[in-house]
Amino acid sequence: MKRARTRVEKAASWALAGATAMVAAMGLVLAWSAVAQAAPLRIPGIRVGVDPAASPSEVAGTLQIMALLTVLSLAPAILLMTTSFTRIVIVLSFVRSAMGTQQVPPNQVIIGLSLFITLFVMMPVFAQINEVAWQPYMSGRITQQVALERGAKPVRDFMLKQTREQDLSLFVDLSGRARPAGPDDVPTYVIIPAFMISELKSAFQMGFVIYIPFLVIDMLVASVLMSMGMMMLPPVLISLPFKILLFVLVDGWGLVVKSLVESFAG
Repeated sequence: MKRARTRVEKAASWALAGATAMVAAMGLVLAWSAVAQAAPLRIPGIRVGVDPAASPSEVAGTLQIMALLTVLSLAPAILLMTTSFTRIVIVLSFVRSAMGTQQVPPNQVIIGLSLFITLFVMMPVFAQINEVAWQPYMSGRITQQVALERGAKPVRDFMLKQTREQDLSLFVDLSGRARPAGPDDVPTYVIIPAFMISELKSAFQMGFVIYIPFLVIDMLVASVLMSMGMMMLPPVLISLPFKILLFVLVDGWGLVVKSLVESFAG
């Protein structure tokens, strides 16, 4: 009898607790619906309209906005092509190809390392731009036009320092302009392509030097395999561990990065 009474009491308590929970949930739902009806959630709308220009000043403003959007879309390419990024990423790609490791390191690592080395190399130029152009412009001491002229000069000086004279002369002749009297007379649109092909030439020269020791290892392994009569065994399969071992023992990444940074200091 006692056990049956205990079971009945437990069932009653559970039923009472369930009823209480249901009443509380219904109360929360009613309260939430009342709040939602009193203050409904408002989602802001977005309207994009294209109205005809009513004055020449509005046309000029529209053209300026389009020009700004165009420059912003090309800004990453302009930033990379006027810095040391081109030479660095090509040389690091040559290192990977010379070792024959295919996708190791992956492209993300190569590009990321190239970006940070570029930032390291270009930091003096960026610091000069910040000092002579950005800070005076932000403080209101110079106009936007003056800031652009001052900011472009350190970049021009860097590109002219790394550009070969024959490459610069080539694009000056192709532009049909008279031979400039000095570096300040060379337009920026002439300096940039000359700088880019100079960077490509320097990168390929460094890549050729990097290939030589790895090529020697491939030739030695191929000669040994042929002398042993193992012509069916791919030489790359044997030479790859030796190339990686040689690259690690001589601290290859440190030597390559050091050579890259010093190549811009000269």
